[in-house]
Amino acid sequence: MACAQTGSGKTGGFLFPVLSESYMNGPAPIPESTGAFTSHKVYPTTLVMAPTRELVSQIYDEAVKFSYRSWVRPAVVYGGADIGGQIRNLEKGCDLLVATPDEADRMLDMGFEPQIRYIVQDCDMTDVADRQTLMFSATFPRDIQMLARDFLKDYIFLSVGRVGSTSENITQKILYVEDDEKKSVLLDLLSSNDNGLTIIFTETKRMADNLADFLYDQGFPATAIHGDRSQHEREKALAAFKSGAAPILVATAVAARGLDIPNVSHVVNYDLPSDIDDYVHRIGRTGRAGNVGIATAFLNRNNKNVVKGLVEILSEANQEVPDFLTNIAREGSFGKGPMRGGRGGGRSGPTRDFRRQGGGYGSGGSNWNSFGSGSGSGSGSGYGNSGYGNSGYNNRSYGGSSQSSYGNATAGGSWW
Repeated sequence: MACAQTGSGKTGGFLFPVLSESYMNGPAPIPESTGAFTSHKVYPTTLVMAPTRELVSQIYDEAVKFSYRSWVRPAVVYGGADIGGQIRNLEKGCDLLVATPDEADRMLDMGFEPQIRYIVQDCDMTDVADRQTLMFSATFPRDIQMLARDFLKDYIFLSVGRVGSTSENITQKILYVEDDEKKSVLLDLLSSNDNGLTIIFTETKRMADNLADFLYDQGFPATAIHGDRSQHEREKALAAFKSGAAPILVATAVAARGLDIPNVSHVVNYDLPSDIDDYVHRIGRTGRAGNVGIATAFLNRNNKNVVKGLVEILSEANQEVPDFLTNIAREGSFGKGPMRGGRGGGRSGPTRDFRRQGGGYGSGGSNWNSFGSGSGSGSGSGYGNSGYGNSGYNNRSYGGSSQSSYGNATAGGSWW
């Protein structure tokens, strides 16, 4: 289970070792024919699942690039596209399948768990004990980790940098704007920013369409993308945005996760999400791969549920915390719960292995590694008697503390 900030290269983080292993070991053996339709079956060695069609297409494009002129043949499957064409493409061969089972804003959201569980446990997939399972995200709240434990075995929780936080390359600005003033303030923002591409996030599909039409009428070339648009409309809108023909994209959560679009210089949270983790993913569409970007959020007292989380995220990323934000946070601090908002709760949610928080889950040992400016102790001390399993608890920090290196085939701490 690997966590790293948005734009840090997580797609390469799982594709490189997966493809490297495939090149070394070759394709898995094909079972003997057992039925009339067996000749039309394909037997992929690797399955990559992602939550949205756009992210699936992006991962597939990268897989094609990295597997060029090798025996590995990637294929992609998602809803909204021509089924017949996808079936014919699969029949040509498929060693690495990239797919979305059914679009959802979060891969392991509670409402999405049945589809994932069905695919992983009830569709003749190799048992968890006999396969490698990798999970990557910029945030891993506690409840998602608890779901994921059913799909992994004795797993390592690997964190890179300020996990669950944001990059310092993103300049974050929080503006106090009442709902009826948002359109006017947005026009001022767009008028002063004529460089690069801009993504504007709304909470509803209706608002996305409404705002895109409004901006177009005001002379700003804008397009919209959300779950109710056809796949053709979504692909056309995304192509227009990437090419600069429509440099403003108004989007819902379908564009918040994983999309890597060059030259996105500004992200605007027209409507703040109800979950602070979603804010992290949204603004991560800019400031990627070492580039800089700006993220502006419109906030008012209707967004009290994420105010404390915003204060923490801004502080962690060395950003300015406006006085009004601090005041609103204090107003809601009396008798309230954890600092971070959203389903993950406090910082232990999206940033740390939940197994460290107490309670025994499973019989295997628990490994937790931290790569970054290093909050890990690096002591390697064992907690085998604390309910984490008989093999103990290995805590290693890579980046600032003295501890064994990773990637060394002879080192006990190697995880490749």
